[in-house]
Amino acid sequence: MSHAAIKTEELRKVFGDRAAVKGLTLQVERGEVFGFLGPNGAGKTTSMKMLLGLVAPTSGTASLLGAPIGDRAILAKVGFLPEHFRFQDWLTAREFLTLNGELLGMDPRELKTRLEELLERVGLSAFRNKQLRTFSKGMLQRIGLAQALLNRPALVFLDEPTSGLDPVGRRLVRDMIHELKGQGTCVFLNSHLLSEIEVTCDRVAFIRHGEVVRVIELAALDQNRSLVTVRASGITQEALSGLEKWGRDIHTENGQVTMTIRTENDLPEITRYLVAQNVEVYGITPNRISLEDIFIQTVGEDGGL
Repeated sequence: MSHAAIKTEELRKVFGDRAAVKGLTLQVERGEVFGFLGPNGAGKTTSMKMLLGLVAPTSGTASLLGAPIGDRAILAKVGFLPEHFRFQDWLTAREFLTLNGELLGMDPRELKTRLEELLERVGLSAFRNKQLRTFSKGMLQRIGLAQALLNRPALVFLDEPTSGLDPVGRRLVRDMIHELKGQGTCVFLNSHLLSEIEVTCDRVAFIRHGEVVRVIELAALDQNRSLVTVRASGITQEALSGLEKWGRDIHTENGQVTMTIRTENDLPEITRYLVAQNVEVYGITPNRISLEDIFIQTVGEDGGL
């Protein structure tokens, strides 16, 4: 059995003459929190639906927890919170979770205990007997998260799980994701809130046009590179070329040079180099490179469209 929670090889989906997913090749390990990032229309939701068996792939292969996608026994170990959910709003919170637990084939006694536990965890115990039609968007998001975790899944897909949540709700989701990781659960997370991704995920994949263009480990963000801005005058093309010894992604605009460097320890040497090139240096400002910076570098200002 594969140790991977998710594995895909050239997974492709075509609608008419448009390829929504061109060739997704990806591996997500069990027990990790994995971010799935890309601009609108990049194929993120379609990819998730293929993995869940909700949309049939045009070609390629994929597996969940070591079994081919669509395996019903494996899907019983998977949780899913879609971005655009439509719950049975005439049901109470308790009835809604009971229905989903019964569909999962859960033991009635286990289900009763589990749903009360989850209602308490998502802060909805006081609303257990209220109909979902009376819930706010944030409350619906919370009850949706509870139903995704009913069966103690080994793998959870969360599509924009903090949409509509206030800061307290976002903190709750973040804490629950950390708890899931601690239990050995794999979380596959799609979100536009890069700040949430940055403090939650172990790794992230950037996709563009339905293809993975870059995968990074977020633990390396603080350790590896800083974004540096150099304010100076008299910078020649030769001097710019020489900066490639220390950095990459070098850009110049309005008397400023921006570049990413491996370590801030290189800054004194960079300064000495520029001065030796007769460049007037007015200031060098290092900033930790953020996930947003990497997103823009990877997919571009226009999302790669």
